[in-house]
Amino acid sequence: SIIFNAMTSSGWIPGSSHDYDSEFCVDLPQLSTFLKDTKPDTADALSLDDDTITRQRFLKRLKDQVTARGVVDVLRKGIKHGQHTITLFYGTPTPGNQRAAELNALNRFSVTRQLHYSKITAKLSLDLALFMNGLPIATFELKNSLTKQTVADAEEQYMRDRDPREDLFKLGRCMAHFAVDDHEVRFCTELRGKSSWFLPFNRGYDGGAGNPVNPNGLKTEYLWRETLSLESLTDIIENFAQLIRKTDPKTKKRSRTQIWPRYHQLDVVRTLLADAQEKGAGERYLVQHSAGSGKSNSIAWLAHRLVGLQNGDGTIFDSIIVVTDRVILDSQITATIRQFTQVAATVGHADSAGDLRGFIEVGKKIIISTVQKFPFILEEIAGDFSDSRFAIIIDEAHSSQGGRTAAAMSVALNNAEADDEEDFEDRIIRIIEEKRLLQNASYFAFTATPKNRTLELFGAPDTQPDGAVRRLPFHSYTMKQAIQEGFILDVLSSYTPVDSYYNLVKNIEDDPEFDANKAQRKLRKYVEGNEYAIEKKAEIMVDHFHEQVAGPGKIGGQARAMVVTDGIQRAIDYFHAIRDYLVRRNSPHKAIVAFSGEHDYGEARVSESSLNGFPSRDIADRIQEDPYRILVCADKFQTGYDEPLLHTMYVDKTLSEIRAVQTLSRLNRAHPKKHDVFVLDFMNDSDGIKDAFADYYRTTILSDETDPNRLHDLKATLDGYQVYSEERIDKLVKLYLDGADRDSLDPILDSCVQVYVDDLDEDSQVDFKGKAKGFCRSYAFLCQVLPYEDIGWEKLSIFLNLLVPKLPAPVEEDLSRGILEVIDMDSYRVEKQAAEAIILADENAEIDPTTSTGGGQLHEPDMNPLSVILEEFNQLWGTEFTDADQVSRLIAGIPERVEANEAYRIAMRGSDEENARIEHDHALEEV
Repeated sequence: SIIFNAMTSSGWIPGSSHDYDSEFCVDLPQLSTFLKDTKPDTADALSLDDDTITRQRFLKRLKDQVTARGVVDVLRKGIKHGQHTITLFYGTPTPGNQRAAELNALNRFSVTRQLHYSKITAKLSLDLALFMNGLPIATFELKNSLTKQTVADAEEQYMRDRDPREDLFKLGRCMAHFAVDDHEVRFCTELRGKSSWFLPFNRGYDGGAGNPVNPNGLKTEYLWRETLSLESLTDIIENFAQLIRKTDPKTKKRSRTQIWPRYHQLDVVRTLLADAQEKGAGERYLVQHSAGSGKSNSIAWLAHRLVGLQNGDGTIFDSIIVVTDRVILDSQITATIRQFTQVAATVGHADSAGDLRGFIEVGKKIIISTVQKFPFILEEIAGDFSDSRFAIIIDEAHSSQGGRTAAAMSVALNNAEADDEEDFEDRIIRIIEEKRLLQNASYFAFTATPKNRTLELFGAPDTQPDGAVRRLPFHSYTMKQAIQEGFILDVLSSYTPVDSYYNLVKNIEDDPEFDANKAQRKLRKYVEGNEYAIEKKAEIMVDHFHEQVAGPGKIGGQARAMVVTDGIQRAIDYFHAIRDYLVRRNSPHKAIVAFSGEHDYGEARVSESSLNGFPSRDIADRIQEDPYRILVCADKFQTGYDEPLLHTMYVDKTLSEIRAVQTLSRLNRAHPKKHDVFVLDFMNDSDGIKDAFADYYRTTILSDETDPNRLHDLKATLDGYQVYSEERIDKLVKLYLDGADRDSLDPILDSCVQVYVDDLDEDSQVDFKGKAKGFCRSYAFLCQVLPYEDIGWEKLSIFLNLLVPKLPAPVEEDLSRGILEVIDMDSYRVEKQAAEAIILADENAEIDPTTSTGGGQLHEPDMNPLSVILEEFNQLWGTEFTDADQVSRLIAGIPERVEANEAYRIAMRGSDEENARIEHDHALEEV
């Protein structure tokens, strides 16, 4: 009653269940009134008031069109029936169009209580149904917690009692089906019985799930008073809801998905649009939305809506440029924008400089490009675009926005013609201004894991009482909320570290000395990459996969696993070890390996396709199909890969900070049958992983801005080494800006290099070169955000960027060379620890601004005898080994040692079976 009364008092028309025609899924009086009001001649021709064959044919045509195209498309585009073109919905009128406003006002939004919807069982009814001009668009089951029923009971009612074969519940007939109580809202876009997947539509509370207390009414009142207001629902029909069609490129099988925006998606797009409309071009926005939260659709909706955004000065943006650094998302965003954009001609995909230049010049509205191509494309853009206004949407901003990329973007899009009369100082100032974020562009940066530079570049300023300026995201949808709402899974809920233990021994009598620090690192890498260790870990992975993952209990028997390795060599090693063990187990499953390029392995040149037996482009598709279940990766697929069937991850790579969050988050994508995930980690511990995730569990805040005085200090230190002079800097920069050839520049640079080599000792060389790199890196960032110009910094930056590549690195002798040739692995054991749920602190995280120190010093070797180095290593990584640890390793190595016997190998190649067996037995006895 509360909902019905609130809606009917704010523009909704009360409907009657008696008016609903379950045969044709239409409220005929509402439809008839709408057509009579808007097209009376057509209404008369269709005989809507009489039960004639003419009306029956029209209603059947209408029903068939909704079945084929979905209700959203029918409302947007109307239908054709015989000689009639029938408009079924009038959208938002453009300002000043009086006729369009009059027609829009004739739309009939109706709400019906206790809708008896079934053709088969007359007594079945829904609590509420919404209609647009007689066509059903949403249904509701309502529960009251005071009578001890909740939103979960409403979901259960939909899944148990609402037959998806009923016409009203077929895909596309309604935009969404809502389960609502006085605390929460959930929705489903396609009812499938027990397989129906309901998602939350809540505002969020305290960085997590749920809704805040509403002092004026029920917690869920926003649904009917805000989201389903006449204006809001019109906007959703026009710009958000969609029935998307997909075709599998291999099977050619077609599928359809009804899209309804989640609350945070609707909120971020509308909030960004409102702010951009008020402030115009030249603003910066940072959106921190958790991985798996639907950023692709949010970006697509935003791009589409920014196209037509207007204020008192007219259209705000001439072109929308979408930049992504993930090839998978690049194509995904392209397809999504095309789905939601009414005019496909407004979208262009820039694969070359010519594409982008042409798109901007002809006024193409949405231009999509990858970050890898973007700097090169922008450098070649011709023409003056300083009078144009751009919206630049950046996907995964932390990796897309390096200083050099941002500078190239600014220079290209702000390409004002140089004044012929400008002097050297004027040119330097112009270069500084061009490097800054454009004043004629707004930046919309999306990321789940903002770094400090990303926050400083795009975050909203928040001045503290002490004068410090923090930077905050403009809008956030936290990992905490996404996990609690079930949009993503908690990848830390079942984290299991695996401890490795080793014992190394000398294989020589001498006791040579090595650099202990470097030796320890080499020894750890050696033991982890040892063939026996990899085989043992591969067996643990495969056994665990068969026993705990591959069965019917995980994602309905469709669960996949990913093996994360620290390099291409290791990935190929694991691929062979896993493949061979799968064969030995008579497993029905197979592995796939993923890495970039071609590489030497053994005596062969290998690639993904040569090892997998199919093209690289098919990997993402093949891992979804049996028999492929295990994906072995070297960097590839560890970020930006969205596969809901991934259930388990086996990690044999050191992960820290953002890389840990990005990599483990490959597991978090939700699936209707996916209820948990699992991480088995051979290299990291729970404390390190917890620290990495802590910064991004809730909203991430930059504690303060970068102190530009650090650049003054860096420059003073560099000046003090007297490698260069102000005169040399000015001379070189002027020649460089005038386009001088190398033979004019190199003498200046080479003379500075000579000073560096002759006058600085090794520690000073290391410090100078490190600080020079630090200055270039920090200035490339700071020049974009500082409100003032520093000509000296810009000139030094140009100079050092040319000088640093010429500076030789001090030759540092590797005093640990040869240690791997004089040791053997005596014992090895791996022990799986108890699975644990890593609990993150429930508070916003503050991260520090970037530092600008640079510099360094040479590593002082710590020389120790081999016996001491091995003793320290074994104490650190060893345990109480038994004879079994030693014997099992030795037995496992017997076949390889037999095969290495030269006489046996010759006999196998050239002798009969009897002689080959004799040589085999001799070789075995030797071993």
